[in-house]
Amino acid sequence: MAIIETEAALHEAHRDNHTHRDVTGGWLRPAVFGAMDGLVSNLALMTGVAGGAVGHQAIVLTGLAGLAAGAFSMAAGEYTSVASQRELVEAELDVERRELRKHPKDEEAELAALYEARGVDAHLAREVAGQLSRDPELALEIHAREELGVDPGDLPSPTVAAVSSFGAFALGALLPVLPYLLGATSLWPAVLLALVGLFACGAVVARVTARSWWFSGLRQLALGGAAAGVTYALGGLFGTAVG
Repeated sequence: MAIIETEAALHEAHRDNHTHRDVTGGWLRPAVFGAMDGLVSNLALMTGVAGGAVGHQAIVLTGLAGLAAGAFSMAAGEYTSVASQRELVEAELDVERRELRKHPKDEEAELAALYEARGVDAHLAREVAGQLSRDPELALEIHAREELGVDPGDLPSPTVAAVSSFGAFALGALLPVLPYLLGATSLWPAVLLALVGLFACGAVVARVTARSWWFSGLRQLALGGAAAGVTYALGGLFGTAVG
């Protein structure tokens, strides 16, 4: 009895600790990419304009225009990209569904061959394939995972991707503009807040991806700072040339 209770406890502990984060959802990549892109692109855009020695009203207008244009562009791009990918997967699933209906034995043999190629005994592979092929929907799911590498019931949502991208980009792009909206008249508060935001975003991403928070934060800080510095220098160069 003690052995059984110990094994049950170990099994329960393994089950509780052996959980995974959602790596197939459609929100994480566009949200992370949108926030980083919003911060870096709008910071670089504003510093580039500021390098041309314009007034702070022009910098604010540039930042707000960059926020709106970038957020809508990111949302439209993400929606189109994810929708196109989903439509392609659904078209391939329809092909597989028709094959399962027209040639069930051939598809069953194909599934058995896949398992056999992975080291399963030939007889056992045929038996497993036969059992799985009894349910058409289950057979479609198995074939989709084995042949296409997708789960038919967990396809990414274009709407979720677009909304996540829009909101994340707008939030990231707002940071460099915020000091001006609160009364600042110089560029440096906007730059400092944006750099802090870049480090914070990198650190948050590290929490999701299990990377070192300080490394991820410093990497984003360095990339964003470099982009802002280069565009400021270009803005100054072009401003002098135009002037």
